[in-house]
Amino acid sequence: MRCLLKGNGVPFGMVLYSYFRSSASYRVRCALHLKAIEFEYVPIHLVKEGGEQFKPEYKMLNSMSQVPTIVDGDFVLAESMAIIQYIDSKWKEPPLFPKSPKQWAPILQVCEVINSGMQPYQNAIVMSRLEKQYGFDEGKRTEWVRFFMSRGLESLEKILSKTSGKYCFGNEVTAADCFLVPQIFSADRFKVDVGPYKTLQKVYENCEKLSAFQNAHPSKQVDFQ
Repeated sequence: MRCLLKGNGVPFGMVLYSYFRSSASYRVRCALHLKAIEFEYVPIHLVKEGGEQFKPEYKMLNSMSQVPTIVDGDFVLAESMAIIQYIDSKWKEPPLFPKSPKQWAPILQVCEVINSGMQPYQNAIVMSRLEKQYGFDEGKRTEWVRFFMSRGLESLEKILSKTSGKYCFGNEVTAADCFLVPQIFSADRFKVDVGPYKTLQKVYENCEKLSAFQNAHPSKQVDFQ
């Protein structure tokens, strides 16, 4: 790991601090590739040496010791939702959030179902806490994740069955797709059956045909293991 802050505190270039398997980082990679934004990828290993995210030089960039973080010139930003909204505001095409409130609010709703109702329960720090503080073995940790993930998938299926075309909202890719694809990847990782969720499967398969999502996939990252 390295920190791109210069001695005078000014960073350079568009940089993404990421971990290949982090679904939050995966979302941001999707957005960056959809916008065709060139960026440097700096791996932050969330497990090795107790977690590189806890090293002092990284905490200078991200006080929560999480990924992702971007550095855009002299601007540093963490949290995937904030990053994607920043990217969408600065690089207009293709838009990930429509201008109309009645169009962008449902997209944000889907993002938040995933961002707050599903993804936090699978975080490495949560898994570690369940093991060390509460004595959860691997089976109990997996059961924990599957409960919250299945609950979220059911909600998303109900929402998107009314809004989807090829993608989450009609036939244009939005931020909702950037959030959904990594979450389906995580569902597969935790062996959650997505078979009942036909709409989610359709959207996922259509997104995976796009080069932006292919390039953002964990297996395509330099730190893939």
